[in-house]
Amino acid sequence: MKEFALIFRLKEGTNIKPSPEQMQERMAWLAGIAAQNRLVDKGNTLLPVAGSAKVVSGDDIVTDGPFTEIKEFISGYIVIRAASIDEAVELARGNPIFKIGGSIEIREALKRD
Repeated sequence: MKEFALIFRLKEGTNIKPSPEQMQERMAWLAGIAAQNRLVDKGNTLLPVAGSAKVVSGDDIVTDGPFTEIKEFISGYIVIRAASIDEAVELARGNPIFKIGGSIEIREALKRD
């Protein structure tokens, strides 16, 4: 399996303080990833500047990335395990960030030797 960083983005002006209900929904999504043994809990990853990346939007549009210029707030990231970037996209689609107009950029993580 490969490792992928899921980078959570919100539009400028979005309220970044989630409600308790939104936090509960996010934690349930994250617990589902962890229950599948796909959550990576280590810091030995690098995100390449160039290379393969996808961005998933709430309207189910997948576009190529990564993007060097953004007008969005990066609200955090996690690293997951998946067989391919397409499988990482499928896991990302369940995140509730899309309900508030956010998006998730997905990048394959490079391991240090």
